[in-house]
Amino acid sequence: QVQLVESGGGLVQPGGSLRLSCAASGFTFSNYAMSWYRQAPGKERELVASITRTGGSTNYADSVKGRFTISRDNAKNTVLLQMNSLKPDDTAAYYCKVHWRGAAYWGQGTQVTVSS
Repeated sequence: QVQLVESGGGLVQPGGSLRLSCAASGFTFSNYAMSWYRQAPGKERELVASITRTGGSTNYADSVKGRFTISRDNAKNTVLLQMNSLKPDDTAAYYCKVHWRGAAYWGQGTQVTVSS
C-alpha cells in the first residue's frame, strides 16, 4: 500500500534552516508529482510546494518563495523540502502528499516549530 513517511522536523530559531524528507513506497514514485503541505493550529491545511514527476517544474506558495526549495530523488523515492530563513509563521505540521489512482495519500506529518 501507499506509504509516506516524513522526517526532519524540530525546533529551530527564527532565521534558521531545516530540511524535511518524505520517504515514499507502495507506488511507482517517479511517475507521480509530489507536494508538501502544512497545517498550523486552528488553520486550514495549505499547499507549500509541489514538484512534477521528473523534478523539472516546481511551484511554491507566495509565503515561502525564495526561502523554501522542493526537490526529489527518484532513485531513492524521496522528496525533500529545504527550508531557510525560517519565521515563526512557518510553525506547523508539515505533510507530504501524493495523488495516486484518484485518491490523495498523506504522511503522518512532521512538526516544525520556529521560536526563540
